[in-house]
Amino acid sequence: MNSARECIENGQAVLGIEFGSTRIKAVLIDGEHTPIASGSHEWENRLENGFWTYSLEDIWTGLRSCYRSLLKEVRERYGVPVKRLRAIGLSAMMHGYMAFDEEGELLTPFRTWRNGTTGPASEALTELFQYQIPQRWSIAHLYQAVLNKEEHVPAIRFMTTLAGYVHWKLTGEKVLGIGDASGMFPIDTKTKQYDPAMLDRFDALVKDEGYPWRLRELLPVIRLAGEPAGALTGEGARLLDESGELEAGIPLCPPEGDAGTGMTATNSVTVGAGNVSAGTSAFVMVVLDKPLQRIHPEIDLVTTPDGSLVGMVHANNCTSEINAWAGLFKEVLESFGASADPDRLYSTLYQKALEGAGDCGGLLAYGFLSGENIVNVAEGRPMLVRTPKSRFTLANLMRAQFSASLGALKIGMDILTKEEHAKVLKLYGHGGFFKTPIVGQRLMAAAMETPISVMETAGEGGAWGIALLAAYMAGKKDNEALGDYLSERVFAGNGGSSLEPVKEDVEGFSHFMEAFKAGLFLEREAAAHVGM
Repeated sequence: MNSARECIENGQAVLGIEFGSTRIKAVLIDGEHTPIASGSHEWENRLENGFWTYSLEDIWTGLRSCYRSLLKEVRERYGVPVKRLRAIGLSAMMHGYMAFDEEGELLTPFRTWRNGTTGPASEALTELFQYQIPQRWSIAHLYQAVLNKEEHVPAIRFMTTLAGYVHWKLTGEKVLGIGDASGMFPIDTKTKQYDPAMLDRFDALVKDEGYPWRLRELLPVIRLAGEPAGALTGEGARLLDESGELEAGIPLCPPEGDAGTGMTATNSVTVGAGNVSAGTSAFVMVVLDKPLQRIHPEIDLVTTPDGSLVGMVHANNCTSEINAWAGLFKEVLESFGASADPDRLYSTLYQKALEGAGDCGGLLAYGFLSGENIVNVAEGRPMLVRTPKSRFTLANLMRAQFSASLGALKIGMDILTKEEHAKVLKLYGHGGFFKTPIVGQRLMAAAMETPISVMETAGEGGAWGIALLAAYMAGKKDNEALGDYLSERVFAGNGGSSLEPVKEDVEGFSHFMEAFKAGLFLEREAAAHVGM
């Protein structure tokens, strides 16, 4: 306690903040990289005018609320204010589209990674570049706006991600970590910059439109992990801390995406290392030892925070439908006047899933709240299907929801490991899916058919990951690689707890996946015919 208090008082604590899909979280760490305080703010995206979005007011209100929550915990636990920090790191969900004019004004509401509205652009750019361009990527959003003849396009002077935007406003620097930048535009992993040939091809593609910009002029400057990325300005300090106590001048590391912070938080930045992040969305990332043999729509190519090539399987949907059922059961309990403590409720439902049959008792579920690109579903329609012979029990229902949450991820992962033969030496799990001990870990091991390790810090997630990147920038030795820093100074002796796949779980999940794949046409038809 005294050590943590002194760390905060002496300005040696490091702050990491991540904007997740449903929660903004802040983590304060000490010199040993141990979390000593945290804060959070719940938020949710909205579907407005056909786009999933968060408003600018949502972003800044949420950031200040999250930081205020952190300060409250610091005062209650340690009795001291936070005036200075050793470093700050900002992270957020990757991809999406934030475009600004010459005055720095947002030209169109923030379009998040969740939107599946850029199909034509994605296909055209993948063909043009001969490189997989997912619908979520910023360049796909930009080119779709070009194809749609949207009025704001000629006025664009800067585009970035959510993390890049917040970092810009706090520091004045239009920069982005290479991992997050790799979700905007393809990266040349040799030069650690945007691929120049592809930049030229894009400019040639839109030349006849007569825009007063070239793509190079719009994209943020790339920074690698460990490089400085600006300092907190006086205005930025006031944006973050409404109390006015936080001082300007604190250095910030390059802003990163949630994929990069997930890799960092699980020590998965070297070749053969992999991690699976599961929460509102889910993704598996494996650091590759060689390029893929061909283009796969199900696999993104991004980078680690220090620029190594990564194969990424990204599913837009994971736990949202599980959360919806938990909310329904909470309402049922409260209707009877019973207590509905959220932690106990979730833990109970998670444990019930393990009691269910491996094949979910014949229940089939789809938890697609939004579209799911991996399986070509344009709009989400959560669905539960059963036959008269299905065993409709609570345990089977929860098992079906958990299995469904991993269905799209499984399809992409099989391509990466069984078709491309990507080497996976280890797979670490983190995110809300793993919060209840054993359950998520065991079900994920069955789906991925590989051991899953979870560390004690798994619940800290990306906010801790970006705090580690900030600490790396502030404290690395000359030429000390990120992988060495993490292995030797953060995770030394901590391999986490590992679970091997259970044979019965693997076989049961395989049966469920047969039904899942066969029934996908139902989900597509529901999107086409069921609306409000």
